[in-house]
Amino acid sequence: MDKLLQIDQTDRKILTILMENANMPYTDVAKKVHVSGGTVHVRMKKMEDLGIIKGTQLRIDYSKLGYDVTAFLGIFLEKSSFYDEALKGLREIEEVIDVHYTTGNYSMFVKIICRDTQHLREILHDKIQKVSGIQRTETIISLDESVSRHIRF
Repeated sequence: MDKLLQIDQTDRKILTILMENANMPYTDVAKKVHVSGGTVHVRMKKMEDLGIIKGTQLRIDYSKLGYDVTAFLGIFLEKSSFYDEALKGLREIEEVIDVHYTTGNYSMFVKIICRDTQHLREILHDKIQKVSGIQRTETIISLDESVSRHIRF
């Protein structure tokens, strides 16, 4: 059965509230949804078991920690069969925070966080370009993240 068919309007309300503030106690969520705290807990567990909820995350302002450059890399692989090998290498680079397997010009699209442009150059030259299977990359530097949100459903 489709995962979306296994959740109801109450589940959707719970998700919507927690997408805005994942730290909100279940008892407060329950008050907003007009159910018990236990009901929220059981429904959250159900959605975790279904794989709808994959955990919670902290949103970090990396610039306040000295990481001022966000860049996106379009990666061209030597062959598409090198994807798994390249992914393994990219996972070992701590500055790589997102990797997507894509269609179009690039085989992969990657988001990295660096301290500055010198650090970015080092990551590209000393790490990314040495990952097995990567033929070449194109780098796009982000000037600002203007929107970061969940979709409404």
